[in-house]
Amino acid sequence: MSEGPLSGLRVIEMGSLIAGPFCGQVLGDFGAEVIKLEDPKGGDPMRQWGRTKPKGQSPWWPVIGRNKRSVTLNLRDADGRDVARALIAKADVVVENFRPGTLEGWGLGYEALAADNPGLVMARVSGFGQTGPYSHRAGYALIGEAMGGLRHITGEADRPPARAGISIGDSLAGLNAALGVMMALHARHATGRGQVVDAAIYESVLSVMENLVTEYDLSGYVRERSGAVLPGIAPSNVYPTLSGELILIGANQDTLFRRLCEAMGEPGLADDPLYRDHAARGAHQARLDAHIGAWTGTREIGALLALLEDKGVAAGRVYRAPDMLDDPQFQARDSIVEVAHPVFGKVKMQNAFPRLSDTPGGVRWPGPALGEHTEAVLREVAGLDPARIADLRARGVV
Repeated sequence: MSEGPLSGLRVIEMGSLIAGPFCGQVLGDFGAEVIKLEDPKGGDPMRQWGRTKPKGQSPWWPVIGRNKRSVTLNLRDADGRDVARALIAKADVVVENFRPGTLEGWGLGYEALAADNPGLVMARVSGFGQTGPYSHRAGYALIGEAMGGLRHITGEADRPPARAGISIGDSLAGLNAALGVMMALHARHATGRGQVVDAAIYESVLSVMENLVTEYDLSGYVRERSGAVLPGIAPSNVYPTLSGELILIGANQDTLFRRLCEAMGEPGLADDPLYRDHAARGAHQARLDAHIGAWTGTREIGALLALLEDKGVAAGRVYRAPDMLDDPQFQARDSIVEVAHPVFGKVKMQNAFPRLSDTPGGVRWPGPALGEHTEAVLREVAGLDPARIADLRARGVV
């Protein structure tokens, strides 16, 4: 497997859980050397997370810890911070997701680190950003998702706001941080100087909220929860089938809707005044969805999918993990890969995305054991001799 386009880039990852470490995962997937600093007492809590614990191990850690080297280091200890500074002095990037002000309190703020390493790029991931009246608050994904507008519009109209089922705010912030790192590194080519990437969870959510703010500003319309549909966009919904499985159909463009009508054996429906254009279909959305649902409900999903594919209509199943593992599209593109693991033997996980034609990313190894690379990294990168490392280990610093 190629080392990836970021081969030669050294990243020091500080922090825990998802937002900061997801940034590190993305950079590591594409070849960066990611050195993860973990507290000697337990390490990243992601090592313990998971509803199930196959063989006593977390199913989260092999993914979010993949392609990283684990170094145990107590950053609350002065000697531990000295070691961190030595590592960061030889790094291109630092990723952290502590509460704003924490690193400054340890003498590890950007200005202090950049004095020794002017080209350093620091990605700082937090709930509310490094500035502003909320910056000091604890910021978890659910708060950022609510503040960024996502929670209010997620779920059924007659129920409280729902969540996406994953910590999407954390992942979006991690992706934004990784994108910011790439921009900052590009700028460094011209200036020779690094900079701070300030990725806030609530702003990362806000960035994908489409026209939500603009629509309110121009018209006063406040978008509300609408369940499985987008109001005025029809047909675009989930529908029942004879086999009990749901099918998704998206045919809200005029040409696609005409193809759907042909598949239904009702070509004239496309010219019905109630449905003949986008605005009309939106105005009669519930009626149209009921009509389509009555048709899909009498047919088995496999036959439906084949028919709609033949007609060029966008349609699909609602996938779960077992469906992904069985699907030929996933298999043809290696969307899910199998990685050797010292405890699980082999473990399946999502591949590295997006795909690059010449220098693709990939999974070189799953999340490592706590402190697996401490000795090697402190010797090779920080330049510590064996006696110094042994002293730090004896005192619980590493």
